[in-house]
Amino acid sequence: MAIKYARRMDGLKGSEIRELLKLTENPEVISFAGGLPAPELFPVEEMEKISVLVLEEQGRQALQYSTTEGYNPLRAHIADRMNSKSKTNVTKDDILITNGSQQGLDFAGKVFLDEGDVVLCESPSYLGAINAFKAYGPKFIEVPTDSNGMIMEELEKTLQTTERVKMIYVIPDFQNPTGRTWPIERRKAFMEIINKYEIPVIEDNPYGELRFEGESLPSLKSMDKKGLVVFLGSFSKIFCPGYRLGWTCASEEILSKFIFVKQGADLQASTISQREVSKFMDLYDLDKHVENIKEVYRKRRDLMLKTIAEEFPEGLEYTHPEGGLFTWVQLPKHLDSKVIMQKCLENNVAYVPGGSFFPNGGKENCFRLNYSTMPEEKIVEGIKRLGSVLKSFMEEKAEA
Repeated sequence: MAIKYARRMDGLKGSEIRELLKLTENPEVISFAGGLPAPELFPVEEMEKISVLVLEEQGRQALQYSTTEGYNPLRAHIADRMNSKSKTNVTKDDILITNGSQQGLDFAGKVFLDEGDVVLCESPSYLGAINAFKAYGPKFIEVPTDSNGMIMEELEKTLQTTERVKMIYVIPDFQNPTGRTWPIERRKAFMEIINKYEIPVIEDNPYGELRFEGESLPSLKSMDKKGLVVFLGSFSKIFCPGYRLGWTCASEEILSKFIFVKQGADLQASTISQREVSKFMDLYDLDKHVENIKEVYRKRRDLMLKTIAEEFPEGLEYTHPEGGLFTWVQLPKHLDSKVIMQKCLENNVAYVPGGSFFPNGGKENCFRLNYSTMPEEKIVEGIKRLGSVLKSFMEEKAEA
């Protein structure tokens, strides 16, 4: 049967991370592949009480349609947290509740991109954003990065020489996949360039509150004087991903466009989920909950990096993230992380090969490791298995 699909389907394929997660459902596999939070930290008992309270107190409203913008008390909570954590000065009217921040990425593509437009991003960048934007037919230009994130001289050079740049996508805090964080000087330089060229920016910040060391840095949104920055946040990494609640914070003009496309997509985020999360924030201390998460993740990061130092062969590099969920491993150029991954799966350990994080491809000698999900004993065992496989590949290449 010759079904004719839209042209946008030609360039789309399943997420490599999602396909890998299917392979790692085997309980024997120690998986460092997903970006999953630790399920043992979910506030299950508290949410059991909250769900009953919401139904008792707000039952009919909680089960009814609601406004597209979202539940006002939750929007107010989010604005307060952003002002406290991200150094912004926003109100609930600047907030749109979305079904996870991933929906905000899709909406950004729908709002800003025509086929053939250019998206600038860090090299490497978040695979989920790349896939979301690809549906709208853009071209990607990868701006080179160093240990402090996007290189500003390269960004300005690209803007000077490239037409049809419609959007810049960045993750300044604990970037996915590298774990890198932009220092304050680079953030200021970035915003000077943005104000000069007046290009919309998508600031993706799902991990910003998960800082283990050093001082919190102001968001790009807090430096936004022209209403060019669209800030995406999420409850998935600081609370529970199953609620699928995120938010978009933007200027009135831009936010109105996001509201229009949300009305066409799904009308609204879940009414009852919004009220339950808001009620949790009324009755419990979300900051304390986040501190508990950070303490666990800090220990797991430290243990993973210590074990990498002990078990990985010489000749490779890896990042030391100050927070977030990931570290990034750079192999010698002659090694292919996809090929190595097949051997790792035979040894019941998994990671995400790095090539998918480069929208234009061509870089396979790297991979991403997640340290948030696995308990400590599995982190040690998994890194030992991975180190053994890496040593065998590097020895083979050395002999060849």
